[in-house]
Amino acid sequence: MSHSKRFSMGPAALVAAAFIGPGTVVTASLAGANFGYALLWALVFSVIATMILQEMAARLGVVTQQGLGENIRAMAAAPWLRWILLSLVVAAVVVGNSVYQAGNLSGASLGLADLLQATVIQPSWLPIMIGAVAVVVLATGRYGLIEKVLIGLVLLMSIAFVGTFLLTNPDWSALLKGLLWPSLPAGSVLTVVALIGTTVVPYNLFLHASSAAQKWRSVEQLSAAKRDLAISIPLGGLISIAIVATAAAAFFGQAIQLQSAADLGQALRPLFGDYASYFMATGLFAAGISSALTAPLASAYALSGVLGFRADLASWPFRLTWLIILLVGVVIASSGFRPVSVIWFAQVANGLLLPMIAIFLLWACNQQRLGIYRNNRRQNAFGIAVVMVAIGLGLRSLASAFGWL
Repeated sequence: MSHSKRFSMGPAALVAAAFIGPGTVVTASLAGANFGYALLWALVFSVIATMILQEMAARLGVVTQQGLGENIRAMAAAPWLRWILLSLVVAAVVVGNSVYQAGNLSGASLGLADLLQATVIQPSWLPIMIGAVAVVVLATGRYGLIEKVLIGLVLLMSIAFVGTFLLTNPDWSALLKGLLWPSLPAGSVLTVVALIGTTVVPYNLFLHASSAAQKWRSVEQLSAAKRDLAISIPLGGLISIAIVATAAAAFFGQAIQLQSAADLGQALRPLFGDYASYFMATGLFAAGISSALTAPLASAYALSGVLGFRADLASWPFRLTWLIILLVGVVIASSGFRPVSVIWFAQVANGLLLPMIAIFLLWACNQQRLGIYRNNRRQNAFGIAVVMVAIGLGLRSLASAFGWL
């Protein structure tokens, strides 16, 4: 069987690993605990929107053999436009990911601490240890190895979160209704925005385009890229759905307050036994460490592309970008500092960046140089619809950050 026909999980699994982080676990848990199964449709929509954008990103990467950052740099010929984009990419992707990296490492540490059930290792040392593991993996400079590690973590998350979900014996009719029948219970709008916002992520567009260009070297392999997308992104969505449904089955209608993802695992123990708690802790650890690997990697691809550096895993500018983000994350996570104002700044920048990057991706996929691989009318229609949603999400994110709503 030829390489192009044989299926294997690839760059799209990196995207799934990136969007299932501790923040997603918390958001999905709160959605289930507060609104039951009613908001599952938002995750179905998120998966479809993610697949539309990520297919364009992967196709752009394979056909042009360049990442999204390089394509944006080539199209943004006017210096003022290039500076605006560079500023937004640095603000949202680089600064933002440095802060979110602390959350990734903290989440992985909480899961590991719950699994170890021991005080042999001080909690403040766990982010440092996990950060060191991430440095070792990324420092190999071998895309194939990094991809294999992240695929393994996605599969581990699938087993852990779906296993927890099955242990909670969900209400299947309510679950199906939540998946297929959109509804907005009172007070749920912000949660819907959060569920979509944690799945449709701007830095994943940079990550997917660059990693697809590294894995697949010819347009004949586009079918392999599409098969990868059709498996990995829905698998990521299934994990999110499992987390919402777990929280819905366990806590909806109960007077239990969830403050963090770790609370979910602890609260499951008396209800469903130790296995549910261990599954949840394993999933949280895998979610944290997978995002701790993908966030610095995506930032390095994005910054190298827009600055015109070689987006090579072995190049020093590339290595320096991911190393700085990892170090900032380790320092924040191990100190216990909560950088609220920096997170606010990153949210504002992300609110601006997602619609802007989605528009540039749509523009890039309509360039003549893509030839027969340019967007067709149907792809453009779907892409424009997702861009409109991205603009709405961006405005909602900005309004929330500035306290207008």
